[in-house]
Amino acid sequence: MAHSPQEPSRRILGIDFYAGTPAGAVQRSLRGGLVVVPSAPVLVNATVEPATLAALLESDLALTDSGLMVLYWNLTRRDTLRRLSGLEYLKLLLAEPSVREPGALFWVMPNPAAIERNQAWLKTQGFPVDPDDFYPAPQYPSGFLDDPDLVAILRERKPRHIILAIGGGVQERLGLHLKRSLDYRPGIHGIGAAIGFLNGDQVHIPDWADRFFLGWLFRCFQSPGRFIPRYWNARVLIKILHKYGKNPPPPAHETGP
Repeated sequence: MAHSPQEPSRRILGIDFYAGTPAGAVQRSLRGGLVVVPSAPVLVNATVEPATLAALLESDLALTDSGLMVLYWNLTRRDTLRRLSGLEYLKLLLAEPSVREPGALFWVMPNPAAIERNQAWLKTQGFPVDPDDFYPAPQYPSGFLDDPDLVAILRERKPRHIILAIGGGVQERLGLHLKRSLDYRPGIHGIGAAIGFLNGDQVHIPDWADRFFLGWLFRCFQSPGRFIPRYWNARVLIKILHKYGKNPPPPAHETGP
């Protein structure tokens, strides 16, 4: 992952995390490339899922969404790395005038119901809504992904921005597939559930809670059976960060395309 000399970064687990301002991250993403916003569970999964690790290492912009990672890094390195959440990033991206132009955005979403909710919200925000700019993601298998139908649609429509609003761990692998497969360079934004916090598909997270790393707590209150085990298991990230620091974890045994 390449950053220009003017773009501050921190290398953590082999990933060059962007360390500039939120506005700077958005301006960087407008130039195209794969944007990843890995949560703590995704970072943990990258140690056992080669395709996820490859996506993070080959990304063009990695954001510090994981509060656990940022807290541990700053405490152990005496650093002042800022957390930049996917929600904060998405709000700034959608405020850019260029993304409001017809055909600028293409959405990959988990199901038709999520698409319908998102279309309704986008209309209230003044975005042009074309049903052909939305794609319900199939149930992708593990490992490296291949979706020729989606690639064909994107090659024909050529949106400037592709929003991957699907689950963490899947969206990174899909983003890598699109980056490798498309014949042009759009912005590929793996923002996961962030749009759901805006359109009502997920629990509302106030700005102050997002700023103080408490988004995970709101999600646990909303769906404890789903999110408490997920975040509890992610505590192993501390051991991973302690073991590897700036270095990437060794890839698991799996071959990609």
